Amino acid sequence: MIMTNKKNFNIAEKLHAVAGRRGKETALIDPQDRRKQRYSFQDLSVNSRDFAARLSAAGISPGDRVMLMVRPSMEFVCLSFALFELGAVVILIDPGMGYRNLLHCIASVRPDVLIGVPKGVLFSRIFPAPFRTLRRRICVGPSFLGLLGRSLSGLVAANASSPPFVAEKGDLAAIIFTTGSTGPPKGVQYTHGIFLAQLKIIRDYYGIGPGEVDQPAFPLFALFSTALGARAVIPDMDPSRPARVDPQKFIRTLLDEQVSYSFGSPAIWNVVSRYCLEQKIVLPVRKILMAGAPVSGELIERVRQIIPEDGEIHTPYGATESLPIASISGREILQECRPLTGEGKGVCVGRSLPEISIAVISPVDGPVARWQDVELLPEGEIGEIVVKGPVVTRAYDHNQEETRLAKIKDGDSFRHRMGDMGYFDGKGRLWFCGRKAHVVQTTEGPMYTICCEGIFNTHPGVLRSALVGIGKPGAQKPVLLVEKLVGVKTQTLLSELQELAGRHRMTRGITLFLVHPDFPVDIRHNAKIFREKLAQWAAREIGGCSQGL
Repeated sequence: MIMTNKKNFNIAEKLHAVAGRRGKETALIDPQDRRKQRYSFQDLSVNSRDFAARLSAAGISPGDRVMLMVRPSMEFVCLSFALFELGAVVILIDPGMGYRNLLHCIASVRPDVLIGVPKGVLFSRIFPAPFRTLRRRICVGPSFLGLLGRSLSGLVAANASSPPFVAEKGDLAAIIFTTGSTGPPKGVQYTHGIFLAQLKIIRDYYGIGPGEVDQPAFPLFALFSTALGARAVIPDMDPSRPARVDPQKFIRTLLDEQVSYSFGSPAIWNVVSRYCLEQKIVLPVRKILMAGAPVSGELIERVRQIIPEDGEIHTPYGATESLPIASISGREILQECRPLTGEGKGVCVGRSLPEISIAVISPVDGPVARWQDVELLPEGEIGEIVVKGPVVTRAYDHNQEETRLAKIKDGDSFRHRMGDMGYFDGKGRLWFCGRKAHVVQTTEGPMYTICCEGIFNTHPGVLRSALVGIGKPGAQKPVLLVEKLVGVKTQTLLSELQELAGRHRMTRGITLFLVHPDFPVDIRHNAKIFREKLAQWAAREIGGCSQGL
């Protein structure tokens, strides 16, 4: 008999391996769990394998698409690892994206199984069409006499357990949806190999591992923390509405559990930093990662004041399709890059991470078949950002057209078009200038949103700004919209913004200014501005005015 020693790339093995080393050490803390708030690595490993045995007996097998609609909790963590162990494909969708997008996304991925809390399973009964491919529902909680499917607690494991699924690097592990900031959300295919590559970067580059205590504001990062041997603290917040975080609750667990590391949206740290400064609170957190949207130097300065002097702030850059691909420290931003952002140079997102190759190419509308067909741009010239590396996903799920538009074949591999515009400076740093879809195409040439907005965001009365274009591409009129701080007089602000625009060559063409009460933003980070919606609003406002502003 020929024996093979096939390497297992299954991400679930990372949890079991760390449980073998760290055993009874605390791995997960959930202050909202009324039964048991603290779980050891051994608890997570045992519960994960128990769930896997129950789900296997219920008929879940390799390749099954399983939609997980469970709040951040022990069940979320252990069910995710259990499904990975079985070789099933975990489908994660932000519930706050709105019913229309949510139903569209569910229908597009064609789930075989739904595992959800009672509210989630009931949702599938009320809106049956997107769930028509389901063959099984499993309820995490009371199933009300079976009306919501079989109860997870009622599932019985088979006497003989199935062997764990031995995964190849390219085996599909999950489908995670984009935020939909420039169009309908798209399902991104994650393989076991991509998850392992992300773990490696988080461990080696950011130094996350045993001894760290993480409070992740994005549920998926609780999986990364525990798999790396770090302790994860689940914050008391709605992860789909980070800008509405209760700072007292978020800070309480940071202090009580002496959290040393936290990843979250700029929207969270905006709220938390302001509260800490008001209450004169210094947090124990020594590593803070902020991502999901451009991070302002002003926010970094505020966060720096609420952490220890030797604390680190990092702003990783990437996208759902490829994360992370570049990074920069808060110190470097404050010391070198912040003044340049205020001059219209864009936002510096740092240098390429290990094993990541980033290039800037001449913008192309439509698909690019081969890497040989692109034109690489020199240092300092703005173009499309393209990336290659082990964290880069290969395809969108059931969406060949979008995959064709986003991927460029490069020999036996491929590159991903980020959909972002940017350039490299003389120090090898990448600067982000805005989304390609948001470039304002005027008769005088292109105007880049992040570059122009950086100038106006220096005004002390501006909370944030957004540049949009009205009209047909090539002849668009640029309009600058702002959210103003409370107490700032509108007419005075508009006059000062007009004067500010005239000081800079790239903004002299902006003559239309509007104050908007509350920018629409994405649901995952509450930080990416929906400029398409703002453009429609601006067109209506300007169309109703008798004269320009």
